[in-house]
Amino acid sequence: MPILRLDARYVVAFQDGEHRLLENGTVVVDGDRVVYTGRDYQGPADERVDAGDTLVTPGFINTHAHLETAPLDKSFQEDVGKRQFFSTGLVETLLIQENSIDEEGVDTCIDVSMSELIRTGTTTVMHQGLRGRRVAEACERAGLRAYIADGYRSGRWFTPDGNRVAYEWDEDGGFAGLERAVRLIEELRDGGSGRVRGFLSPWQANTCTPDLLKESRRLSDDLEVPLTIHAAQAMFEVMDLMAAHGMTPIEYLESAGFLGPRVVLGHAIFTTGTSWLNLPGDDLRRIADSGASISYNAWTFARRGIMVESLPGYRRAGVNITLGTDTTPQSMIESIRWSAILGKVADRRADSWLATHLLDAATVNAARLLGRDDLGRIAPGAKADLLLWRLGTPVMSPVRDPIRNLVYYATREDLASVMIDGAWVMRDGALLTVDEEGMTERLQRAGERSWARVPDHDRLGRTLEEVAPSSLRPFR
Repeated sequence: MPILRLDARYVVAFQDGEHRLLENGTVVVDGDRVVYTGRDYQGPADERVDAGDTLVTPGFINTHAHLETAPLDKSFQEDVGKRQFFSTGLVETLLIQENSIDEEGVDTCIDVSMSELIRTGTTTVMHQGLRGRRVAEACERAGLRAYIADGYRSGRWFTPDGNRVAYEWDEDGGFAGLERAVRLIEELRDGGSGRVRGFLSPWQANTCTPDLLKESRRLSDDLEVPLTIHAAQAMFEVMDLMAAHGMTPIEYLESAGFLGPRVVLGHAIFTTGTSWLNLPGDDLRRIADSGASISYNAWTFARRGIMVESLPGYRRAGVNITLGTDTTPQSMIESIRWSAILGKVADRRADSWLATHLLDAATVNAARLLGRDDLGRIAPGAKADLLLWRLGTPVMSPVRDPIRNLVYYATREDLASVMIDGAWVMRDGALLTVDEEGMTERLQRAGERSWARVPDHDRLGRTLEEVAPSSLRPFR
């Protein structure tokens, strides 16, 4: 590949262990690596790009996504959530929706996800689902960097009457799922470009036995792959684990030997010390002491009236905070902004949760979780995963502090170009690796097929309108 010289008004360059703002800077890319950042480059270059009034940042690392289904969350998951389930949609609407999507709809969701991720700044994504090979193939085609996991569990929850949670257990099925997940990791390790790798994802703290959790941690260490789980994501989860084991979800994971530096906890909202739980204890210390990280996905909970009560408090406790999208929109721009604003609102302070903290969460913090000092930064030796942001737009100008403008104001339209592994996947707003023609029409048809199947996949046989009522009554 030719040596590329990129000049821009601002570059977020990594120096002395932190992001620094390089004005009128140069980034040089040789193959899939950055080989120079600074000013006054005197070396060779086969191609020179004058990006002009542009901010160059590292690509965002999205640590929690469900690419097979998330695009169809629209028009279904909003404005619903029973009080007996503390507003979560996990028990009813999520299960109904996921079971109602057909395989053609899954393929459409995966295709839409490729477009959405790239257009909103994700260059590395951690996906959890049930169709890892298909997602991996799509990521390879799109040029995305990805970590892929096929999820597994010892049991699953359901509601038999719309008011309480029950469980169906299959411990042998959980271990069989773990074996499948390991096979996927090995297959991805042996083939492809090296951009797409595997990891382990037992589904939820309250659907996995201690034995399954212990074996997952052992294999994560043996295979040297990340390990993720949904934990402390719902009040019913906390109450069920307290009733069964006398422990919070975090305490339960710790008791099983699950927590550790390779672990990322999806959500981790309902922890000791919050107003939701009148429980003594120190879940945050347990997370921090273990070296585990959290993936905060602000929007998916905010739309249900739920948020982490102090992200700055997690940071002060020493917890490594990363960000994901979880649901639609699968936009790290939105995830960064909602996390920024809600963190300030919960802490009731403007200065305890800063734009730099959010930039770190979306880049170097996530790279630390992955054990990758070649991601999340622009520095010699790092992978050439770059985002080029237009600064001369009505949204982004005037510019004094480009990082504040990025965190608090940027939109997907301000992202001009995306490079992953040294290759352009988007240039001047045009996707180069994803065919978007007919995509929205296919997604609409997939949604209509899914909605029509709702009564078939609801245990109570309810209609779509009974499960997720429309905002307005039809005009007659």
